Amino acid sequence: MGISSQRNNGFKENWKCALICLGMACATIQYGFDVSIVGTFQSMPGFLMTFGYPDSTLKGGWGIATKDQQLIASFLNVGTMIGVLFTSPFGRYFGRRHGIWMGTLIAFAGCATQIVATTIATLCVGRALMGASNAFFITFSNAYIVECAPPRLRGVSSAMFAITINIGTILGAIIDERTSYIMGTLSYQIPLACLFIFPALLSIFVLFIPESPRWLVLHERRDEAEQSLVFLRGRSLEPQFLQEELVEIVRGVEEEKAIASASSFVDIFKGTNLRRTMLCVAVVVSRASSGVWVFLAYGTYFFQQAGVGDVFKISIYSMVVQLVGVVAGLYCAYKVFGRRTMLLIGTGGAVVSMVGPALGATITPNTPEAAKTFLAFFFFYVIVYCGFAGSMTWPISAEVVNSRLRVDTLSFATGVDYFFAWLISFCSPYFINPTALNWGAKYCWIWAASNILTFAFFWLFLPDMKDRSLEEIDELFEKRVSAREFPTFECQSSSQAHEIALQGKMEEAKVTIQHVERGG
Repeated sequence: MGISSQRNNGFKENWKCALICLGMACATIQYGFDVSIVGTFQSMPGFLMTFGYPDSTLKGGWGIATKDQQLIASFLNVGTMIGVLFTSPFGRYFGRRHGIWMGTLIAFAGCATQIVATTIATLCVGRALMGASNAFFITFSNAYIVECAPPRLRGVSSAMFAITINIGTILGAIIDERTSYIMGTLSYQIPLACLFIFPALLSIFVLFIPESPRWLVLHERRDEAEQSLVFLRGRSLEPQFLQEELVEIVRGVEEEKAIASASSFVDIFKGTNLRRTMLCVAVVVSRASSGVWVFLAYGTYFFQQAGVGDVFKISIYSMVVQLVGVVAGLYCAYKVFGRRTMLLIGTGGAVVSMVGPALGATITPNTPEAAKTFLAFFFFYVIVYCGFAGSMTWPISAEVVNSRLRVDTLSFATGVDYFFAWLISFCSPYFINPTALNWGAKYCWIWAASNILTFAFFWLFLPDMKDRSLEEIDELFEKRVSAREFPTFECQSSSQAHEIALQGKMEEAKVTIQHVERGG
């Protein structure tokens, strides 16, 4: 590849940037925590006493109407769809860090609204606000990490989202398990109050990190971009290689501007960007097509209806197992496999994970054997899919698009993803609720089919971008390189940047680096 080998270093040399990316990835802890606690609320007597109805025929003695289940789960996704309408214009004028601060303000409003809610309508307003904050957190944190991390660490750094989401879900499940015995409003208000913690800490963290150098170059702030890059790279690069990376970023942005003198949202559907947008949307929507939303929104309720005992503890165990799977997946992504291979392994595993419980529920419905089958394949699912495919959707979706349109494309893809997530969360109760179709685990047949289609798409169209700089990826798409040729194609952008950096003002670059490091 064109990128200098000295720039392709690992965690040891880039420890500071890796920590910054990890901190930014914590933006999704709130999301995991929120989905976990609210999903568990639907099996919590204290919550059902306020928003449900008594029914002695149901396990636990309380139930919740199908319509209310739909509204609670779906309004989070509705809020995210509304939020992405604002992330794109916001990102044109304000940086990635400002996007995090805006998400924090919206999250605070959403937390407070949910805590004081006594009706489904008020609760749904809070859910929508939380969804809108997620739109800002997901879009701007992912864009920041992909734009700041060095090529070798970009995939693992962005895939940290899978770990932070999982940490959030584990914390949420633990707190819910401890408060589920409270027979009153505090059983759910205490977990909701904990939601204030994560955005507050994140907004403080963002005060101490620089803005994305690519965003700064895009807005003609090159001196600040150089200082930002020096801060992020620390002493991992010699001056000439840091200058090489800066030159590559500037050249990439200028070439993009030359191709499209006036930027607009519709550019994501024009020329070679259409291919990139389709890939980004496909990768992001694959999270919905995997069936993961069903388990996120209705996991505890699904276990209860499947006949699994002690559903709260099972949920916690599954999240811990998922965390182990994600860590194993990140190791494989860093040391062994490319992005495309990871997605194919994970999606193939999801097919198996869905066929197993669907067969069990079809052959021996409503039996202990069917419940055990469901549980076994669910654990397999969270290890293989979440560890291999789910974790890789984050870096791929952000690196496959160009810098000028990154927030626009991610906003659009996130909106499409959450539309399908809303559709799934709205329709799922009809399939699993005992008062409706009561399919139970047979619902997994639908997700087996969708995962087969997803696997076929990735096999045919998805290229592997591992260890490529973002500017090299731009070049590969501009030259319309096929997916099969991506790994071996020789790019010119990095080698040209290297030559320019060697011929440039290296003494001036050294002075800048020394000044910034002393000032930091």
